[in-house]
Amino acid sequence: MFLVRRGIAMAMAWSTLSVAGARHPGTRTIAPRVVNPQEAYSAQSKEHYLSTDDFTYVRPGFHITVNSVTIPSDNRPIADLTFTDDLGQPLDRAGIITPGALSISLVLAWYDADLRQYTAYTTRPQTSPITNVTAIQAAADSGGTFTDLELGHATYRFKTVLPANYDKTRTHTLAIYSTRATLAVVGKNYFANVEYDFRPDAQAVSQRWDEIPQAACNTCHNPLSAHGGSRMDVKLCVTCHSPQTTDPDTGNTVDFKVLIHKIHDGANLPSVKAGKPYIIIGFAQSINDFSSVMFPQDIRNCTTCHAAPAADAPAWYTAPARAACGSCHDNVDFTTGANHPAGIQVDDSACATCHVPQGDRDFDASIMGAHAIPAKSSQLRGLNAVIVAVTNTAPGENPTIQFQITEADGTPVNPSAFGTNLAVLMGGPTTDYAYDPNGFREAASGASFDGTTATYIFKHAIPSAATGTWAFTLEARRTVTLNPAPRLGPATVTESVFNPVHYSAVTDATAVPRRAVVALANCNTCHGELSLHGGFRKNTEMCVICHNPNENDAVYRPSAELPVESVDFKRMIHRIHTGENLTQDYTIFGFGGSRNNFNDVRFPGDRRDCQSCHLPTTYQVADIPPTDRIATSTARDWYTPQQPTSAACLGCHDTRPVAAHAFVNTAPFGEACATCHGNSGDFAVDKVHAR
Repeated sequence: MFLVRRGIAMAMAWSTLSVAGARHPGTRTIAPRVVNPQEAYSAQSKEHYLSTDDFTYVRPGFHITVNSVTIPSDNRPIADLTFTDDLGQPLDRAGIITPGALSISLVLAWYDADLRQYTAYTTRPQTSPITNVTAIQAAADSGGTFTDLELGHATYRFKTVLPANYDKTRTHTLAIYSTRATLAVVGKNYFANVEYDFRPDAQAVSQRWDEIPQAACNTCHNPLSAHGGSRMDVKLCVTCHSPQTTDPDTGNTVDFKVLIHKIHDGANLPSVKAGKPYIIIGFAQSINDFSSVMFPQDIRNCTTCHAAPAADAPAWYTAPARAACGSCHDNVDFTTGANHPAGIQVDDSACATCHVPQGDRDFDASIMGAHAIPAKSSQLRGLNAVIVAVTNTAPGENPTIQFQITEADGTPVNPSAFGTNLAVLMGGPTTDYAYDPNGFREAASGASFDGTTATYIFKHAIPSAATGTWAFTLEARRTVTLNPAPRLGPATVTESVFNPVHYSAVTDATAVPRRAVVALANCNTCHGELSLHGGFRKNTEMCVICHNPNENDAVYRPSAELPVESVDFKRMIHRIHTGENLTQDYTIFGFGGSRNNFNDVRFPGDRRDCQSCHLPTTYQVADIPPTDRIATSTARDWYTPQQPTSAACLGCHDTRPVAAHAFVNTAPFGEACATCHGNSGDFAVDKVHAR
């Protein structure tokens, strides 16, 4: 097979390819080109691992260009299309001359700029076997005809006939979703989406849908993909997900502005809390229950999705409407006026009367005010903290920590104002934190204060056997009563500092900071602001002090639920984000005996993309000297303890066969993981995670 590939590849790469006959009645010249896939693609891409010959044969990628859309006198539109690979070279639609047949689906819809929604001309009947109801849904055209003009160039004539009185002055959008079937030759299929705006009267397009930028979705979804992966563009989605389309099985609309709000607010929907799950029945009667979906940040942070540079991003606060607002607030009945202070609303015309874009205070009826996040209320004065110095850090000494806490305007705050809600913490060594943090966390409200700087002497000494460098941090929070407060609460909110971390040498010649593995900015891409344990632990650099290889939930876990569960950061975060894909139970008991089960977590991205969280290269497997890392106690896993690399990898890959593989390749004095999974190994992390 390789020789066949090589022969075709060389002919295509170095020759002029003439395609004759009725199938492809034209010629295209493929420019000679030598491409090194290792330079053209990152190590996180499957293409990176192709040989030059295989790369030239496969010709990775799939792109569609819409050259034009014409509507002849019979009102059956004709789309002129070009298909190319990543190098801009033509692709054979049938997948004969170039590998991978192209499956191409076209949707044609017109845009109502006043309502900011589409109505598709291309539809299909969908009958529910449950209710026997038939719904006419927006869909791709079916039964049209492709005509191949030359390699990589074809026209598509729609089966759908436009109404005789269709409005030629409206913006029309041709939306295409398509698949290049290359799974067998590349290890993945390629998908292409394109949206082409035009006016049938040939005038310039001045009105177009542009409310949510694709990048906003892809920050979490990495990338957005639905219906088997072929639908990736949010603008493509809205051409079908419009008010004209309902799910005949449940009666739920799949209108985008309703569907997306409901999905992202899943578990918090009033209807779900009242006992009615939010379900959409999909292809082949698949049941899609979104009732457990938890948005990883405050749902009121509307600008996470409605963001620049989308021209109509402000629509969320400038154009209130019942469908959009009632999607999250789904216990409001605009027909009867139930749960709506303004009473019955028969249409959207009066919405903006009360719900102006922005009022003069938080939590009023204005849209921005109603969506104000309590923890970011303008009523909060702000809190900042810095650690000025830490002294007396030799083994056996009681460290002295100096710190400053100020409000946003620079006003110093006396530590006594925080009561027991001010604490300092130390932990070490930074090579791998090893000590129980409960023994080194102390309330510090009694620190001396000179009007600017607070000084506190730890009651606990650094252990006499301590080595290396130790870290020092603090947490401080206060309760603020909101007036006014949100109508539905809360009446109070916690205001806290971002936890500063300071490193001091214990036996090292100079302080050696903790290795940076994850980027907090990456966490906050999805989480908005990472904020845990009551909202006052915000810095991952602090998290790892407590969430170390020796730490578990023994303090809070009931005896009937033993053995204890590890809360080592590298294992815990992988397990939490693997969530519903775990094969084992992952439950942590927390403060007050709270039971926190993470098996229903739905990670919205692709977990193979380690750099969603990690800094570059920090997820790769290295030969770690046992003196630099300690094993993780994993009493609830297949075996314990687990050496550092195994503990991280088994966080996601939690099956028994994988655990057995790790077990036989580790020993109390180290691991052999890097032999196969190191950067140059046959099963390097980048290679096995490549997408």
